[in-house]
Amino acid sequence: AFLGAHPVLAPAIYFSVYVAMAAFSLPGATLLTLAGGAMFGVGYAVVLVSFASSLGALLAFLSARFILRDAVAARFGERLRAVDEGVARDGAFYLFTLRLIPAFPFFLVNLAAGLSTLPARTFYWISQLGMLPATVVYVSAGTEIAGVDSLSGLISFKVLASLALLGIFPLLAKKAIEVASSRRVYAGWPRPVHFDRNLIVIGAGSAGLVAAYIAAAVKARVTLVEKHRMGGDCLNTGCVPSKTLLRSAKLLSQIRRARDYGIAHASAEFSFADVMDRVQRVIQTVAPHDSAERYRELGVECLQGEARITSPYTVEVKGADGVQVLTTRAIVVATGARPYVPPIPGIDAMECLTSDTIWSLRELPRCLLVLGAGPIGCELAQCFARLGSQVIQVEMLPRLLSREDPDVSQMLTRRMADEGVDVRTGHVAKRFLSRGGQKLLIAESEDCEVEIAFDVLLCAVGRVANTTGYGLEELGIGTTPARTIETNQYLQTRYPNIL
Repeated sequence: AFLGAHPVLAPAIYFSVYVAMAAFSLPGATLLTLAGGAMFGVGYAVVLVSFASSLGALLAFLSARFILRDAVAARFGERLRAVDEGVARDGAFYLFTLRLIPAFPFFLVNLAAGLSTLPARTFYWISQLGMLPATVVYVSAGTEIAGVDSLSGLISFKVLASLALLGIFPLLAKKAIEVASSRRVYAGWPRPVHFDRNLIVIGAGSAGLVAAYIAAAVKARVTLVEKHRMGGDCLNTGCVPSKTLLRSAKLLSQIRRARDYGIAHASAEFSFADVMDRVQRVIQTVAPHDSAERYRELGVECLQGEARITSPYTVEVKGADGVQVLTTRAIVVATGARPYVPPIPGIDAMECLTSDTIWSLRELPRCLLVLGAGPIGCELAQCFARLGSQVIQVEMLPRLLSREDPDVSQMLTRRMADEGVDVRTGHVAKRFLSRGGQKLLIAESEDCEVEIAFDVLLCAVGRVANTTGYGLEELGIGTTPARTIETNQYLQTRYPNIL
């Protein structure tokens, strides 16, 4: 009756209330939209809700900008600057995405956008356009629900269809955004009419071998490209050789502690060269499981060569027989990592060993300097101490295994000391030099410099991902501050088919 008596005032009141709710970020916009459909019908309500919601959002946007932005910028200036750069580049597209999917609270979108540098005019028209599909769906549902005049009407096709559309619209909108994003990111890259492969895996280490194995198991046509040795770090320079060497060192340690096991006396004679030869024998024993021959039997095409991604669909492989270009539906980048050697002055002249090269040793170092106290540094420091080297371990941080719990570090430090490792935490390596034929490390500790003499240097300060030389830069695939490839939660890069 009120609507009939006041055809102008009623919509004006509704419009004002809607604007106020949106401007003050009050809950209830969904119910108010359904009510609009029930009171005014689809066409009229869509116009009212569309403009009221957009105007209210703009007021909330302006409030955040003029009231909150300066305070936020003062406290989070650097982070906000990075956000502003992203908004300047892709802000309009991301705002449209958020508006299109009602699952995101619109009031948070309004406030967050106000804290950015997105122009108000752009915010308004994108908001109006992006919220329009959801507005139509909700208004239509309200109109159908208002027409129910009995319990049987609740199960009518139109009502059920409207309610179902309310539920699936966010999923449909999300899928539409994914399709639009995919087309956007692949723009400029022609899609081949036919594909040579379903999957190309770059790198035949642990990750690459498993990826290729699974792909072949589900009958995909998969190509595995490796430029060096099958098995990668795990087989050749990591897990297999290190654990083999550790096993020999552990046996020697147990023999020395025979009394702890109730044995009066035990001794052992060994050759370090024989121990290192055993390491190579174990590698050769395991190698057939990771070999190209075995993976070919599993259905994997194995290529030896250097791979470079030239487009989201093509990989160039440079091998002994020349260069071939393969087309593929998907690409897995499993290129692993390498030891990081910091640019400390003089380190290049020290014949520095790493976890990649230490397996070539055949003479036990008299005095081994281990730079770094992460997992690799600690296990090799303890290992060589058990084999008979005088080991000095230098770490710039205040404790061993800094990523582990402090009590673990304390326990390990005590054990290292018991086994003769000279642990020097809180020492920053400044430079290396030779004096009178003696190799020296100059380290800084508590505002004073100390000289540490050694014979052989093992650098184990960490590893860095292999991300250069594979064409990632040309495709605009970025890296994180940790220098790994940027991916989402599903390990997809900016191109969903490159993982």
